[in-house]
Amino acid sequence: MFSPTYLLSSSTLYVLLFLLSCFYGGFSSAPTKIGKGYRLISAEETPEGGFLCHLQVKQKNNIYGPDIPLLQLYVKHETGDRLRVHITDAEKQRWEVPYNLLPREQPPALKQTIGRSRKNPLTVSELAGSELIFSFIADPFSFAVKRKSNGQTLFNSSSGGSDSFGEMVFKDQYLEISTQLPKDASLYGLGENTQPHGIKLYPNDPYTLYTTDVSAINLNTDLYGSHPVYMDLRNVGGQPFAHAVLLLNSNGMDVFYRGNSLTYKIIGGVFDFYFFSGPTPLGVVDQYTSFIGRPAPMPYWSLGFHQCRWGYHNLSVVEDVVESYKKAQIPLDVIWNDDDHMDGHKDFTLNPVNYPRPKLLAFLDKIHSRGMKYIVIIDPGIGVNSSYGVYQRGIANDVFIKYDGEPYLAQVWPGAVNFPDFLNPKTVAWWGDEIRRFHELVPVDGLWIDMNEASNFCSGKCTIPKGKQCPSGTGPGWICCLDCKNITKTRWDDPPYKINASGLQVPIGFKTIATSAVHYNGVLEYDAHSLYGFSQAIATHKALQGLEGKRPFILSRSTYVGSGKYAAHWTGDNKGTWEDLKYSITAVLNFGMFGVPMVGADICGFYPAPTEELCNRWIEVGAFYPFSRDHANYYSPRQELYQWKTVTKSAQNALGMRYKLLPYLYTLNYLAHTSGAPIARPLFFSFPAYKECYGLSTQFLLGSSLMVSPVLEKGKTSVKALFPPGSWYSLFDMTQTIVSKGQYFTLDAPLHVVNVHLYQNTILPMQQGGMISKEARMTPFTLIVTFPAGAREAQAKGNLYLDNDELPEMKLGNGYSTHVDLYATLKQGSVKIWSEVQEGKFALDKGWKIEKITVLGLSGSVDTSGLEINGSPVATGASNIELTSVEQMHLQDVEDGVGKKKSLIVSLSGLNLYVGKKFDMSMKMGVQG
Repeated sequence: MFSPTYLLSSSTLYVLLFLLSCFYGGFSSAPTKIGKGYRLISAEETPEGGFLCHLQVKQKNNIYGPDIPLLQLYVKHETGDRLRVHITDAEKQRWEVPYNLLPREQPPALKQTIGRSRKNPLTVSELAGSELIFSFIADPFSFAVKRKSNGQTLFNSSSGGSDSFGEMVFKDQYLEISTQLPKDASLYGLGENTQPHGIKLYPNDPYTLYTTDVSAINLNTDLYGSHPVYMDLRNVGGQPFAHAVLLLNSNGMDVFYRGNSLTYKIIGGVFDFYFFSGPTPLGVVDQYTSFIGRPAPMPYWSLGFHQCRWGYHNLSVVEDVVESYKKAQIPLDVIWNDDDHMDGHKDFTLNPVNYPRPKLLAFLDKIHSRGMKYIVIIDPGIGVNSSYGVYQRGIANDVFIKYDGEPYLAQVWPGAVNFPDFLNPKTVAWWGDEIRRFHELVPVDGLWIDMNEASNFCSGKCTIPKGKQCPSGTGPGWICCLDCKNITKTRWDDPPYKINASGLQVPIGFKTIATSAVHYNGVLEYDAHSLYGFSQAIATHKALQGLEGKRPFILSRSTYVGSGKYAAHWTGDNKGTWEDLKYSITAVLNFGMFGVPMVGADICGFYPAPTEELCNRWIEVGAFYPFSRDHANYYSPRQELYQWKTVTKSAQNALGMRYKLLPYLYTLNYLAHTSGAPIARPLFFSFPAYKECYGLSTQFLLGSSLMVSPVLEKGKTSVKALFPPGSWYSLFDMTQTIVSKGQYFTLDAPLHVVNVHLYQNTILPMQQGGMISKEARMTPFTLIVTFPAGAREAQAKGNLYLDNDELPEMKLGNGYSTHVDLYATLKQGSVKIWSEVQEGKFALDKGWKIEKITVLGLSGSVDTSGLEINGSPVATGASNIELTSVEQMHLQDVEDGVGKKKSLIVSLSGLNLYVGKKFDMSMKMGVQG
């Protein structure tokens, strides 16, 4: 759902940003230095081996308010690969991200007296851990973090007398700190925003973090989520090193990246830095999600295809959509409703005319019997209506955010609303009860929490107008019709430093909850604003998990650090343009790095209107998003995939492959849940030493070795794709081989073709696909084994995770899961393939079998007499097993002008190998001379 009030054209936005830069200091101009910083006045070692220090301001000034005179610095190596640096007011408790929302160690309590007994304060000191070294300079205070293995400086807040930035600043409503950076560092992260330059952070682009309902078509603008974390990848003499820096702070901030430095300007809270040592990109995300929370396990069906639209006016339309997908032979697992099912846009209600409960229940019985699922939207704003039970119970339980002691009044789709305060334990209990009541009314399979930045159609302090209907029921529902006045009387509504909110320096309370409104225990919206969607996701997850003990599925628009533990995400209100298609890849890859791997963009675009060609190309990309959903605006022409014959064909092709890959995608979901590994990844995750892919934003990997190289431009029937060094095999036509030295290849890509390639040294588990994941999941398995083309010796490996996907936890040891490690070797003319199985009973009970194994990249010929399975010779002619070989074609033969190379595909079909039981097989090759 969207709010066009906040929609700006990109050209208008850039002009306004330029004009703002003239008086704002700009994102590219020389920074203004504030004050002389702090000096160290005491330092001691804590019992657990950390540092506890105190800092005193050197010279007070009143720019953006008075300085906080005394600060407490706490430093600790919390793990071998994680360092914490925490700086706060030494004398007064300050706002921090609540420890119950994001569990972590508490720093030492503030001391009542500050020791100043040192006559000779330390000028340099350091605290070494196993991977990182913290050091500081006493006057003016600065600190640095270095990598122990090679001495590389990862973060250094000392300006060193340069003009790049000033000393550390710590005021009540303005905090500033900077770090030096080498110019060749590649940075990623700092979202959520739409980045026109791709995944690498671009010097002098604005990076503002403050959760906002602004359309994702606006470039370089603070969007729905706040993720103050970046990954830094450096290549030192051909060796890659990655680390990450998290500033755990929920207040609004501007981050200025200038290429050789990075500066944070924050309007509250504390400095709470966490440094993650890596040194690989996967290691960084593992360490990061170990701290913020592992990504949520997803039910198997959620990896199927989803269809949604704002504007399915009645149940008959929804029924027709489901049947049309079935008739078109396009896979579909989940049908969604935006707020069309609601009575007057009110949460937890049904429209009795357009979605009568008896007919809806009959429809759900029908689709549930097929294995399909149903998800609806919930917005946080609760309609102010004395006859509305949800509102009545909310008032009775005192669950709403307050302003001047009364529930804060705003306007969203139902009209006047109050916002639940999810920081209040009573609200969490009330919310859970409302979800329980609704689930008894309609047995939905998941919930979609939207508008939770929080979005408000009005600004300021509002009252319900007397003598007129609000909203009127005619015209757009997003026009503010309450009687409102601006709130500027407090420093929370009008802070001294203006972040670049909405890309326009709008007031931070614009079109959201007033920032002087009050949450539970006196917490200000000013501080907790960017946590709203995160806290709602936690409450919703708790409610769904408590319903039937099933694994929840939640889709949230607003996210914060740790949201991935509870929810999936979609990238918000995009548009049906080629540019938006291209931007979607960067957005998806960023969220994988943020620890929210279940992510996707609205396929074909949310705003009107995609062309037929664009929708063809978009489903070819979107079929490989981790979260794959077509969603459209109320005012858009219908854009379900079956609306065009050509798109139908592209969807059958691309989604057909997705459904064959579901066991692989589900295994990636398991790896994400256990190690944080993104499902969709930039190429540098698998090829961190290959600098050419550091900025690549037009291709991506699923897992470590499946590369998608889509067409992203109008009128193109080929795509120029980068192939890191090694052998790559086309997944749609395995006879097509690319052996790359690290170069671009031009690939044929007619309208219905998307290029997907599998890398060498991989074992990929696949099934036979189907129209719904429930059916596809029970089909026989095929293993695709890839060796480097023509290699004499090689290894390959893969894995497979299977479980009862309704169970809340995704783990081994509960009797309802199986994990299989797959291995293959090529040595001395013999191919060996085997498995190691953990807890095979679940897979055996399900009867899953491997029916076919295909080996790519072999040289020579096959000796059919040399086949053994589980130690016994097998005669292919005298059994159901069939062995075939096909010669592969090498694209580089043409491009490189080299001599003809040969490699083979060898397939064994008719196998009868149980997935839940370990196997081994071998076959001999006639080696070419």
